[in-house]
Amino acid sequence: MRRILGKVGGGRRLARAVTAGWLGLAVLAPGTASAQGAPAAQPVPAGQTAPAAQPAAPPAQPAAPAKPPAPKPVVSEEIKTVRDTLDKAKDDLEHREKIVTGQNVGSGDLTRARDGVDAIADRIRHVIEITTPRLEAARERLTQLGPKPKEGAEGEDVARERTEREQAVAEIDETQRLAKSLLVQSDQIVDQVTNKRRADFTRGLFERSTALVTPDLWMRIAADIPRDLRALQNAVSDTADLFARNGTLGNLLFLGIAFGISIALYFGRRNIAPRLGRRDAKAVDPSQRKKLLAAWRVFLLGTVPAVVGSYAVYYALDVTNLLPMRLLPVAGAILIGLAFIAFVEALADALLSHEKPSWRTTTMTDAAASRITTLAVSIAVVITVVKSVEALNSAISAALPISIATRGIGAIATALILAIGLHRFADTAEKEEACFGPYVAPEAATGIGGPARLLGWAAVVVIGAAALFGYVAFSTFLIDQLVWTASLFVLLFLFIGSADTFIGGTLRDDTKIATALQANTGLRKRSLNQIAVLATGFARVVLILVAALLALAPWGLDSTDVFTSVRSAFFGFKVGDVTISLSTIALAIGLLVLGMAVTRAIQRWLENTYLPATDLDAGLRNSISTIAGYCGFLLTLALAFSYLGLSLEKLTIVAGALSVGIGFGLQSIVNNFVSGLLLLWERPIRVGDQVLIGDSEGIVKRISVRSTEIQTFDRSAVIVPNSNLISGIVKNRVRGDRTGRVAITVNVLRNQDPVHAAELLVACASAHPDVLKEPAPRVVFRKIGDPFLEFELIAMIVDVSLGLKVQNDLNFAVFKSLSGVGMIPAMGPASSNVVVQGLEPFQEAMGRIASTFVESKGDAGNGAIRSGAALPKG
Repeated sequence: MRRILGKVGGGRRLARAVTAGWLGLAVLAPGTASAQGAPAAQPVPAGQTAPAAQPAAPPAQPAAPAKPPAPKPVVSEEIKTVRDTLDKAKDDLEHREKIVTGQNVGSGDLTRARDGVDAIADRIRHVIEITTPRLEAARERLTQLGPKPKEGAEGEDVARERTEREQAVAEIDETQRLAKSLLVQSDQIVDQVTNKRRADFTRGLFERSTALVTPDLWMRIAADIPRDLRALQNAVSDTADLFARNGTLGNLLFLGIAFGISIALYFGRRNIAPRLGRRDAKAVDPSQRKKLLAAWRVFLLGTVPAVVGSYAVYYALDVTNLLPMRLLPVAGAILIGLAFIAFVEALADALLSHEKPSWRTTTMTDAAASRITTLAVSIAVVITVVKSVEALNSAISAALPISIATRGIGAIATALILAIGLHRFADTAEKEEACFGPYVAPEAATGIGGPARLLGWAAVVVIGAAALFGYVAFSTFLIDQLVWTASLFVLLFLFIGSADTFIGGTLRDDTKIATALQANTGLRKRSLNQIAVLATGFARVVLILVAALLALAPWGLDSTDVFTSVRSAFFGFKVGDVTISLSTIALAIGLLVLGMAVTRAIQRWLENTYLPATDLDAGLRNSISTIAGYCGFLLTLALAFSYLGLSLEKLTIVAGALSVGIGFGLQSIVNNFVSGLLLLWERPIRVGDQVLIGDSEGIVKRISVRSTEIQTFDRSAVIVPNSNLISGIVKNRVRGDRTGRVAITVNVLRNQDPVHAAELLVACASAHPDVLKEPAPRVVFRKIGDPFLEFELIAMIVDVSLGLKVQNDLNFAVFKSLSGVGMIPAMGPASSNVVVQGLEPFQEAMGRIASTFVESKGDAGNGAIRSGAALPKG
């Protein structure tokens, strides 16, 4: 078949080459015709006289050499190879499309049709990628020849060159068009497979059978029971015959060893594994790391032995051939069920640890942990029994009503167990009424919250109703999905806790690994904390995505489709005519970051190395450095936009649209928006800075693209538009660093030693713990006054926010120190003696008035004393 197709493909390529050759000859035809000889003489009409003979013509010139015909266009070897690849892909896609569109297509057929389509599509995309540059180059060469003239003949060389270039463009363009059509066909095949799978899944899920409440179902079961019992007896007799025929000593010994290993593993799992889990019941408060390690030990020691034991028995039954092939799935269902019960029990014990509460990895009461463990194990037992009976029904080819009844009864039993478990988690009114004091919640942590219980009751109602009214497949699917999702959720909780503890805790805590990383890489502890947060966040995202993919797998979602969608989203998907590629965006961002790093490095080199070596002043050096930074930023931005495929024309259109909006009244909003971008980019003001804007001083709490929030020292919030911060005057007290300055004015008596006073002031400042040692505190001798000497103590403090505290402490210290040596007067500046000359007469008059007033008050007092003595007693 491939040889025939290869011949057909070769014939097609030969036909295309011949057609192109004829087209080339047609283009060159006018030039060829013009080189032919003169046309033949016209015949003379009858009745006319022939004209006289003309003089003899000169001897004929030798005929011009015939021009060589235009060469036939030849398809290049590379294009031939590409065409062969596309022909193979086309045949493969057509075969797959016939499978998908055929009749009675099963899930296996859909899987075979789906597998390998992505590889074919990748090859086709590779063809498009390698032919696109060649097509653009061929079109560019053809454009250089200019348009074909409408009148007049074109030069022979130009015409030949035009023909060859047109043939090259047509050849590559045809190849690329074929590749694009095949790529569309591959996408259509994937969509058809996905739609068929979804339709089959929905059809099987909502297929209705006979309802359990229908009497006809039970009558049919009663009629089919004798036949099924006979089939069961035949299966037992077949098993006995196989034992009699194949029950050799070696087979029986091998089977006995397998059963012994299995029993030993199950016994060790129940009795020895808890001891190896190393959970000390006397431990009061073990660390989270120890809890998780113990939980993993308990889970693995409780699950792995059960799985190995079940597999050993199944393998022995399969190898020894002591069980009929139709009954082997029954044994497999029972053994898998036992392993599943062990898995559920180990997972519940690892996470809840109902017997050793101190090792519990989650907050929950002992009663709630015990109830959840019992509920989970009970549901696992019911599911195991139902699956085993279903396998037995399939092995003996039981009647359909019996299979329906088995699955329906199993679904109702599961729903009843779930309902009983949820009812036991309800908070009873008796517990609330038992408290006669203030209201206290009876049990704050019951183990299952309100939304979870509500979802559980909804599942109970839906499963029970579906099983009763004939939707047995739907109810069974809901049970399987409920158990599967719950198991995934518990494992996800355990994995996320382990990631947070073992990854984040290792990098955040003072562990040996964190210490070694700090010593060998020079990373600070804050950097390690950031790496820990990013690592745990990435681990959480990956775990959640994997859990979501596993949870959606039973709903008909194929992992191949998911991975294809993820890859398409990462490497490019189209929305209309726009192609969005996350990888291109990530690389553009990386290019922008790299360009900005290079720009900052150049800026630092200019500021620290080159410009200081020139004779330019500081202002000009700063301008050159700033302009270099802006030029580098614009160049980097242009490169990033060009990598994204955004041309300057598109940016001009966007800028024009923005200018129209600005013209219609958005000047203020755009002004604040652009100012906010400048604040976020240049960072003249940062969150946490202490700024003074007009009459408001406070701490910057938040910077958005429209406004900035400042919290003043009286705990009020001031919202400042960003344009005010850009165009106004702002005082930032912590622009360079957070060090501050404190100045205290001190007056000392004039008769004191100023040097000694300055030393005392410096000593007070140097003794304060928040005052910087470098630069050291200093004293400025401000003024020599009449009664006082004025000093100013200046000190630099570690944080500007401590200014008032340091100033208060220094005032107390300075007053105590100077008062102790008598450099500050007792009454302060208000007790100064003021001498006024020329008021002596006024002073004498005021003295006489005061003495007269004192004498009169004294006489009055003596008379009162004498009159009081003359009064009789009593």
